[in-house]
Amino acid sequence: MKKYFVILLLIVTRLSAQDSSVYLFCYFKDNGQDGLHLAYSRDGYQWTALGKDHSFLKPAAGKDKLMRDPCIIKGPDGLFHMVWTVSWNEKGIGYAASKDLVHWSPQRYIPLMEHENALNCWAPEINYDAQSERYMIYWATTIPGKFPGTDASGDGRYNHRMYYVFTKDFKTFSKPELLYNKGFTVIDATIKEANGQYIMFLKDETKLPAPQKNIRIATSRYIHKGYGAPSGPITGGYWAEGPTVLRRGGEWTVYFDKYRDRRYGAVRSTDLKNWTDISDKIRMPDGLRHGTVFTITQKEFETFFKEDHSR
Repeated sequence: MKKYFVILLLIVTRLSAQDSSVYLFCYFKDNGQDGLHLAYSRDGYQWTALGKDHSFLKPAAGKDKLMRDPCIIKGPDGLFHMVWTVSWNEKGIGYAASKDLVHWSPQRYIPLMEHENALNCWAPEINYDAQSERYMIYWATTIPGKFPGTDASGDGRYNHRMYYVFTKDFKTFSKPELLYNKGFTVIDATIKEANGQYIMFLKDETKLPAPQKNIRIATSRYIHKGYGAPSGPITGGYWAEGPTVLRRGGEWTVYFDKYRDRRYGAVRSTDLKNWTDISDKIRMPDGLRHGTVFTITQKEFETFFKEDHSR
């Protein structure tokens, strides 16, 4: 009887290990010229670069061929879909898909704002909207003169707002629409769903007359509209950008780039109101610039990254 119990315990343990989560962080380094980098963590604190921190995908989309601000999600089709910033001043973004995060489809340039007098398309992100069975891509763009009241509040010519499109196949897209405008320049939004509402983490990009450069929260009942006024800053007196969010049980962790300090930071909360700075507890690969956190299974991790899974 004891023998069978031990065998059963081993089977359960192995199945549990296969189903357990591994957290991945997709990111860029320097100016994004060498492409996609990946790191992993099992606890959300200690992050280790995969593939000896070499690029998993060299950028090929757009004129400038950069790969900044990568965002990856796994869709219901079983594919990992990625979008990224291709340039500081082009009017579209990059897109590619993969079954295993190692081998990628041909890269495509998606001309989201070519119809506008736009300066840029920065930090695109993807969410899958299960209700409408389609993906939402959203990003920051400046259209000179569109919001004149805050034209002088940002960095130089930039006065960003958040825009979005829907797509089912990454080939045809809805018309770009305004996603978030509360009278200030805003970039780097990322959206999570919880308890029947959508939570947008965003960067207040205001520089003048008084710098903000912090992370805030806005909420809505709908993924694509109705977000309210932002909360107060959830980050400290430093400049922060590129928030990405990991939810583990009832705990929220927001990672962000302390870009002036050339280091990464994080804050943690259980209620999205009271935040504790845990920057001194996290360890990131050298040179990591912002991207996004997502989750895969232990089995996927062992299959995709055979050289790294035993660490």
